[in-house]
Amino acid sequence: MQKLPRAFYARDTVTVARELLGKWLVHRADGIERIGRIVEVEAYVGPHDLASHSSRGLTARNQVMFGPPGHAYVYFIYGMYYCLNVVTERPGHGAAVLLRALEPVKNLNTRASGPGLLCRAMGIDRRHNGHDLLSDDLFVAEPDRPARILIARSPRVGVAYARHWARRHLRFYIRGNPFVSRARSD
Repeated sequence: MQKLPRAFYARDTVTVARELLGKWLVHRADGIERIGRIVEVEAYVGPHDLASHSSRGLTARNQVMFGPPGHAYVYFIYGMYYCLNVVTERPGHGAAVLLRALEPVKNLNTRASGPGLLCRAMGIDRRHNGHDLLSDDLFVAEPDRPARILIARSPRVGVAYARHWARRHLRFYIRGNPFVSRARSD
């Protein structure tokens, strides 16, 4: 498995989102290597995207989202779930891709379909906010044998407040994959 380079993340957010599908999320902690195949993501394309945390401007909570690319932006929602994003584009832009679902590859013994369940299954929490995804303990990698995939797209989940941005097809997933969250659209 080959770790993705920083240049992979320093590109257009929608391109990164689509190309993350089929890659492996790897977390090594407490002597356990957990691996999941990324099967569902959402793109948050910058401060003009009303569904993005960066639309509120730079804050203590979202500062990691403003770069540099290739870092983890982890936040807490509903008082119970962590969500993992990968920061994209140039520093200062405020764009990221939310990882929504994983297919188990190694040592994933609980559901990882939905961003909160993904973090729980992978052992990711607020300690990982700002973590460099080029590290040896939490990273995204190209699998040894990449599989051909069919990509589907739909509106993002749970962003009705974002007016016209709620209808944008910025959620991408592997068509027909049984590990995509229940919000699937195919």
